[in-house]
Amino acid sequence: MVSITRLFDFPYYQQETYNLPVALATKKNGVWEKTSSQEYIAKANAVSRALLRMGIQKDDKIALITSNNRTEWNIMDIGILQTGAQTVPIYPTISEEDYEYILNHSGSMYCFVSDEEVLHKVNLIKANVPTLKEVYSFNEIAGCKHWTDLLLAGEDESNQSEVEARKDSIQTDDLATIIYTSGTTGKPKGVMLSHKNIVSNVLDSAPRIPFDPGKSTALSFLPICHIFERMILYIYQYYGVSVYFGESIDKISDNLKEVRPTVITAVPRLLEKVYDKIYAKGTELTGIKKKLFFWAIDLGLRYEPYGANGAWYEFQLKIARKLIFSKWKEGLGGNLDLMVSGSAALQPRLTRVFAAAEIPVMEGYGLSETSPVIAVNDQRNRGFKIGTVGKVIRNVEVKIAEDGEILCKGPNVMLGYYKDPEKTAEALQDGYFHTGDIGEIDSEGFLKITDRKKEMFKTSGGKYIAPQIIENAMKQSRFIEQIMVIGDGEKMPGAFIQPNFEFVKEWAKIHKITLGSSNAEIASNPEVIKRIDEEVESINEKFGNWEKVKRFELTPDVWSIDGGQLTPTLKLKRKIIKEIYKDLYAKIYGHN
Repeated sequence: MVSITRLFDFPYYQQETYNLPVALATKKNGVWEKTSSQEYIAKANAVSRALLRMGIQKDDKIALITSNNRTEWNIMDIGILQTGAQTVPIYPTISEEDYEYILNHSGSMYCFVSDEEVLHKVNLIKANVPTLKEVYSFNEIAGCKHWTDLLLAGEDESNQSEVEARKDSIQTDDLATIIYTSGTTGKPKGVMLSHKNIVSNVLDSAPRIPFDPGKSTALSFLPICHIFERMILYIYQYYGVSVYFGESIDKISDNLKEVRPTVITAVPRLLEKVYDKIYAKGTELTGIKKKLFFWAIDLGLRYEPYGANGAWYEFQLKIARKLIFSKWKEGLGGNLDLMVSGSAALQPRLTRVFAAAEIPVMEGYGLSETSPVIAVNDQRNRGFKIGTVGKVIRNVEVKIAEDGEILCKGPNVMLGYYKDPEKTAEALQDGYFHTGDIGEIDSEGFLKITDRKKEMFKTSGGKYIAPQIIENAMKQSRFIEQIMVIGDGEKMPGAFIQPNFEFVKEWAKIHKITLGSSNAEIASNPEVIKRIDEEVESINEKFGNWEKVKRFELTPDVWSIDGGQLTPTLKLKRKIIKEIYKDLYAKIYGHN
């Protein structure tokens, strides 16, 4: 029996336990190209043999940059790790300056890219990275070496014994990967994760996921360079799940219908969009259909797990599932029975409505530094509680510091930050990793995140404001796409709001309001400002007087990664947003 102590043990365990005809599948020219467990291993070994022939030594670094998840990435990951070298996954959407910084900081010797766009960015800075010997691509690109060159170079099996010797020399505590966090401030930090960090996290999270081993299908589309999706991919391999890689975010809805997955991972922003789309379709209905749709939604928003709402509610829910919610499920492929959400706080109303629709979202919590899972919900054994991130997984210990910060200890906690002993010492104190998040553990053992320690601020009156809680409440309005609460050292909280321009246009059409054609005209339209003010006022009611958003300004841009407002995991870059909209800040607080 294969015992799993290093990341490259997962495919071998999968082959021995399930031997899947479809381990990985990627769509090329309209056809799903399928790779079996056996072929996955054979190709990874060919890559390892080629890398040894290219002179790759233990602890060398190889970068992987891909715009979409694909089979080749996984083969390269295993092929590289078997040689004792480390993978450096890089976000495709960051700037070329960041590419340059990460490639130099990690000392990467080779770089594998997915497509022309990424290659172009790497080529712009290649001359400034002295360690970089060669760039290979997964797509066929003229003038660029193709990754299959390695498969050819490794076809001859005569040095497989060297690969085996290299594998045998790799210990579970050895470094496996360096993941550069997309910091909301400053230069990215290189999180060093060992084989043990990630393997333990996979094996300790696995019991929380209700898979039917060897019989599930997943659609994978969250960035694989992020530890959340990558660790989930190892869980899929462990459970014998067939993984299909989504073509792109735009094609997710088509891919869901083709693949009909039983499981997907998602981030809150995506789930918000799915819900908004469903809701928008409901508003287009008429008569009894419309009444039924909104009756079902109203029912869904009151959902409590484990029949807590009583028999009459459960009876109505049964009807709503049959008439309305079953159509939602069908729209997501028809077989989806689990979504796992991470990376940011999920609005409880979404958890409720999707669970009512029998597409439960199990929210979890973790960081790159914790490989990543610390806690996760599980519908079984009363392990699911709305508004929490579930119970802490086995072998991981969490304690709450006096100031409310969540501290974590366990085999999943990183080795440290690459080449940064100071930041490592700051983050790892007394054997605990300091998460920078504020939270509490309730009497039943559920962990609840209340805010980011660094993001909390004080008004000039000395009152603490936790911006995320206010922002999540405000984003429940269909008029508000993005919001950032401000007011550090000011007399009251204010906010920058990016309107949901699409929805505002629909609303204006219905109410016969002329908006003008540009987003700037929409953001300065008095009717729009008045209507969003009503939304803000109504949501303000949930908060104490000192927390209410007293003034706001609408921004004319759509906040995005390229625009600089969001990190690659769609979190707010608070310092940069404040800088971009400094004129609006001055308007809110009357500064000159």
